[in-house]
Formats: sequence, C-alpha cells, structure tokens
Amino acid sequence: MKYLAHAALAAAALWLAGCQSSTSSDKTQAASGGNKDLSGLFSQYWEKQSRLDPLAATGQGDNRFNDQLPNDQTQAYRDTLRNFYQDYLTRLEKFNRNNLDDNDKISYDIFQYEMKQRLDGLKLNTWMMPFQQFWGLPLTLGQYGSGSGNQPFKTVKDYDNWLGRVHGFVAWSDSAIGNFRRGMKAGVVLPKALVVKMIPQMRGKDIAVTDPSQSLFYGPIKAFPKDFSEADKKRLTEAYRQAIMTELVPTYKKLGDFLATEYLPKARPTSGIAAVPGGPGIYTYDVAYWTTTSKTPQEIYQTGLAEVARIKGEMEKVKAQVGFKGDLPTFFNYLKTDKKFMPYTQPSQVLDAFRKIQATIDPNLKKMFGRTPKTPFEIRQTEAFRAASASAEYNPGAPDGSRPGIFYVPIVDAKTFNTTSGMESLFLHEAIPGHHYQTSLQQENQDLPKFRQFAWYGAMGEGWALYCESLGKELGLYTDPYQYMGALGDEMHRAVRLVVDTGLHSRNMTREEAINYMMAQEPISEDGATAEIERYMAIPGQALSYKTGQLKIRELRTKYEKELGSKFKLSDFHDELLKDGVMPLAVLETKMDAWAAKQK
Repeated sequence: MKYLAHAALAAAALWLAGCQSSTSSDKTQAASGGNKDLSGLFSQYWEKQSRLDPLAATGQGDNRFNDQLPNDQTQAYRDTLRNFYQDYLTRLEKFNRNNLDDNDKISYDIFQYEMKQRLDGLKLNTWMMPFQQFWGLPLTLGQYGSGSGNQPFKTVKDYDNWLGRVHGFVAWSDSAIGNFRRGMKAGVVLPKALVVKMIPQMRGKDIAVTDPSQSLFYGPIKAFPKDFSEADKKRLTEAYRQAIMTELVPTYKKLGDFLATEYLPKARPTSGIAAVPGGPGIYTYDVAYWTTTSKTPQEIYQTGLAEVARIKGEMEKVKAQVGFKGDLPTFFNYLKTDKKFMPYTQPSQVLDAFRKIQATIDPNLKKMFGRTPKTPFEIRQTEAFRAASASAEYNPGAPDGSRPGIFYVPIVDAKTFNTTSGMESLFLHEAIPGHHYQTSLQQENQDLPKFRQFAWYGAMGEGWALYCESLGKELGLYTDPYQYMGALGDEMHRAVRLVVDTGLHSRNMTREEAINYMMAQEPISEDGATAEIERYMAIPGQALSYKTGQLKIRELRTKYEKELGSKFKLSDFHDELLKDGVMPLAVLETKMDAWAAKQK
C-alpha cells in the first residue's frame, strides 16, 4: 500500500508565512509542555504538509489542493522540505516528553523518528533518479487522471482542477529530465534492465495517442455526471482534448525519447544500488527506512537463509502428506499446472470462494479481536482495463465510512484461476484481518493526530498482514493441505526477498542470479520472478519490510505468552497492537512492553 511525495513550491510561501507567524508563541507553548499545545503543533504540521504534498492530500480525501501539482524535482523544493522538517523537529524537542500522556509520548516518538528520517533522506543523491518502472509521477498521474482513481470527477470544479495538475506535469517532466542528466554525469543512474521497461510505459497505446478520445486521460470525459450542462460538457471536452494533445502526449513523448536515446546508453549494467557513487550509504538508509530497525544487510541476509530453510522443511512435510513422488520443483510445477486446481468457469465463482473464506473465519475472529472496524468491507473483481497487470490488493475505505474498504481480485480468465495460489492466506493478508482491520482501525481512531491516522510504516503494516497469514489454522483455515501449501508459498516469497534484496544491493548478486534463486525456492514463473526482482532493483529495501515486521510481531507474541502465562489474552494483544496505528518497530516494542507490564 503505501511512497514518495509530489508537492508544491507554491506552498513554500504559505509555509514560510505560517512559520513566521507561529514562532513567537512556540516557546511559551513548549515550556508549558501541555498535550494540547503538542496537538496544535501536529495540526499545523499536517496542514503545511498537505499543502506541500497535494497529491497525498487528495488521496486522503482532502480536496482543497486538487488543482496543484508542484515541482518536487527542484533544489528549491528540496531546500523547502529540509527547512520544514528541521523547523518542526526543533519545535517538537522543546516539549518535555516526560510531561506527556501515554498517547502523546507515542506521537512524540513517531514524529521525532519521522522528521529525523526525512532529513537523512534529503542528504542522499537519489533525486538524480526521479522515477523508475515501478513508482513515480508519470505512472501515478495516469492513476489519478483516468477517472477511476483518487482524483474526484464529480463537479465542474473537479474537472477544472485536474487541468491544473496537467499543467504542472509539463514543468515537472522538464526538471526530471534535468535531474536524470545530472545523474548521468555523476554516474548515479538506473540499471539498463529497468530503463528498457520504462520506455514502453511512456509510449503506451493509451498514452501516445493521435486521437485524444483514445487516451487514458479521456476517461473522465466519457463519464460526465448527468447534472452537467451541455455548455460545461462542450467546454471541458475541448479543454481535455487540448490538454491531451498539446501537453500530455508531447510530455510523455519527450520522456520516452529521452530515456530511449540519451539515458539508456548511459544506464548501468549492474543490478544493485551499491554500484553507484554513494550506493552503500543509500542502501544503509533504505534498509533502515523500510525495516524501521538498525539491522544490517548481513543480519537480514542470514535471517532470510534461515527462514527459507525452515519453510522448505514445512513444504516437504506437505508434499509427503499428499503422497507426491518427486522433488519440490516438480511438486511446484504440478501445483501450477494440474487442471484439478483450476475448478472455476466464471469470475463470480472465484469471488464466492473468497466470500466463503470470510464466512469460515468470521466466528473465530470474535475470539481473536475485541475491537473491529466500523468501515464497511467488500470483495470486488478488479476492473478489466487493469486486471492483466494488477495483483490482488486492498484499497482502504474512507474514514467516515462513505467508501468501503475493497479487496480487489484480478480475474483475467476464471478457467485458469489457480486455487493453490494461496487463496486463504491472500484473504487473511490483503483483506480480513490483515490490511482491512489495521488500516480501518487506524483511520477511525479520532484520538490520533492526522499524521498518525494516515501514517504508513511498511515494517509494521505489511508485517501485520503477513503475521495474519500465520493465523490461518487458528481461524479455521488451512485444513486443505494444498491451501496450506499456498500459504507456505506466500511466506517463502517474503523470506526469499530477504536473501535477494540484500544479495542484489550488498553482495553483488546479479539480476539473473536473483531470478534463478527465487524460482528454485517457490512456485513462481520466470516472468513473475523477473518482475519481482526488477521491483527490488527499483526500490532497494522495500521488500525487506514484510518479513522483518512479521518476525517482530511473532516474537512479541511469543515473549508475552511466556511472560504472562494464563494472564495472556490473544484478543487483548491484537487490540493493543492495532489500536494506535502503525509505527516504527522500536516504538511498537516499547509500547507493547508497557502494555504487558500492566497485564501482570
């Protein structure tokens, strides 16, 4: 679920004005050390952060800045961020943490961690690689502008707002090309294998159009609300056709041509970030950023090897249980290809199978959770236009309940949908009690400041979802050995990530070696493994968050079960873990230790 800010130089003036007007009162507020004053600081921060990152604000339902797309590729913007984070860190540290209540102590610790981490990130030269094939504004823009994403298209003003963002994209792209060129001179460039994937993205058939009505960005025009006047429809249609043909098409063409003719020849043949100047330092930061720990790549690599070996042992037991003769790779191939594991003919049957999983776990959830979300939940088929390239995913609901949390299942062909892909573990991770419980409870908690209500730390958030996969047997699932094998395959995937991510970026493992290693350990196709490994090449460290978080949550549960004995109640443990939202793992452990001490 969650990535990098695109935000506003225009907001810098507003931010500076805000700082100047509030500085004089900070000293007296901080001296009093009151919780109310700290809450005020967090509110001011959130307001200014929303102005600096209006795309994120839109995603969180704050529609005040929906016409803005500032240029986050400039030095001036990075300087604005540096001053912004340093100012709020300084103001935070004037408060006496000891005078705060428990909730505000957690807020203090998370906020301090966040500001320091962001300041450290601004010291890196990663701005010389503005986007890649997995994340970045040229991809995000399509999600927002298609008419089916976070950007609202309900009113005439909404339609006009989007045109403002299109104008901002032209300037952003010119600056991004300038930063890529700076990187080419400094040797800070992306791997060739990734650039090859980026070029067709810029030249997609719904991007490089000659007829504007065939553009991805024409989607909102095809779906005008019924109450729009004919005059508004005519004006907006013409404005969108103009924006597509004179701004979007030429800008994507410029990016594609630059990547193909200038950048690709200078891209690097190596796979890991260690190969660029400052690369080892970048990876050290990335590992800390994504795992929220001080673990070294070497420690994580060894953990990965140990987990791969452990899970492989479990897989061998399942293979023996079902009486399969042959080695694990042959068993993987059997699971992937045997027709008996593809029983469906209609998408509705696949969706019903997931609904049956939900019905199975429902009675047992009540024993494991005292607190459950109010946000509605739905299972839906992924829309046809994006199903082919989509993974199953969870889309968070709106905090006010106006939009449900949605578990999306891509079904390109129901006849080839494989039940051994880990349907039960997938539901526990992406839906209930994984992302739906964690995200909804966090967003619904009005006692949290906004920066915590909408926070995301992959180590805890993805760690929780992966931990939920391990609850299958307790929830009444995994009674079918093939479903349990699917769950082991999912867990193996996360363990393999520890080996290949650290291997690529700190041990000179090549892309090809990483792909082969992954295919040897789990039932995955070569295309699937290639896409995964290239994702890790694009976002060093991100793939480490899942297993690192899961292992920490499981470690804490085991520790408290042992310490508290009969006083340990699993539902209380889960409720305490989720009630305050995601946070760095060290902050989580401190909070949970305090909870355990009170249970005694």
